[in-house]
Amino acid sequence: MDKVSFKKKAGIFIDAAMYALLLIQMLYIFTGNTLHEILGIAFFACLVIHCIQKRRWLPSLIKKKSSKPSKERVVFNIVTVLLLLSIIAMVFSSMGVSRLLFPWFTALGFVDLHRYLATAVLTLGVVHGAMHGIMRTKKKKRAVILTVIAAGAALAIGLALVPYMNRHLKKVEISYADAVTGEKAEWKGGKALVVYFTRLGNTDFEEGIDAVSGASLLKADGELMGSCELISDMLCDISGLEARAVTLTGEKYPSSYSDTVSVAGSEKNSSARPDIEKIDVSGYDEVILIYPLWWGDIPMPVATFLESNDLSGKKLHLIATQGSSGFGSSTETVKNLAKGAQVEEVMSIYCEDIPKCRPALLEWVKQQK
Repeated sequence: MDKVSFKKKAGIFIDAAMYALLLIQMLYIFTGNTLHEILGIAFFACLVIHCIQKRRWLPSLIKKKSSKPSKERVVFNIVTVLLLLSIIAMVFSSMGVSRLLFPWFTALGFVDLHRYLATAVLTLGVVHGAMHGIMRTKKKKRAVILTVIAAGAALAIGLALVPYMNRHLKKVEISYADAVTGEKAEWKGGKALVVYFTRLGNTDFEEGIDAVSGASLLKADGELMGSCELISDMLCDISGLEARAVTLTGEKYPSSYSDTVSVAGSEKNSSARPDIEKIDVSGYDEVILIYPLWWGDIPMPVATFLESNDLSGKKLHLIATQGSSGFGSSTETVKNLAKGAQVEEVMSIYCEDIPKCRPALLEWVKQQK
């Protein structure tokens, strides 16, 4: 095999490897975080090799040419520049969401943004690769149609298939004792109450429903359990504090996760205040509030709890669970509803990390004064 032939075949192999790695990484629920991050490094290694192989492209783009480039070449150049910019952004977002290799890097640490950028890279990558064929083939109309179909499929994978799998196929099963029990720490703050909201107890689940959507539900020793309830149990085991659940007294949420999302969105838009069981916090100095992010904010039953109590002068510690990043707009909402309270962001816990968050809770309790 001569040198030119070897380079060509090596280039094809590297390109195919990049597409395969990107697709595999988008199947995050099957690979898990560790393999996902390792494959990410492999993808970027292939990308560096690809850029070295194509290093003459950028100078040729900048260099003034005597003849006007074809329409296909102009489109190719535009797509390639957009692809390059998307990849650069994805590099930083990959580091931002990393929990293994780059935990110290927090910029652009939004899971949704990372997924959108990965979708953009996959889609633009498909078009970028297809443009080579379009520029060479005589059957351009057919090639363009196939390219549009392939790009549409790439968009569908990132924007529809991946979220669907995360919500409907992901199952979380744990040992309750292993997750909850362990080292104790004295709570050194004022008298505190743990208050949490979770779907379990507030949803009319169908019989035999499985535990899907790790941000809301899981199975502990085979029994369905709310994720925020698990965090509450961890915190109470560590500190000996008492806990109360925010519980609806009226109509409960539907069994289907997607239907619950729809109802929660309607409640948020109408500023609904669902009826809940009374939780009296008058005898406490501090409240540790644990809740999932719904539409980037607190669930409306939590808003009912905040408005039905006088929290002025009390310390309010916030622990949010989420499938994206951060506290969303929930902190500002809590401050507006709990007038006069000292509101503190404790931690925002990504859904996959919920079963393993006890050590972080332990360290936080130890730091209280």
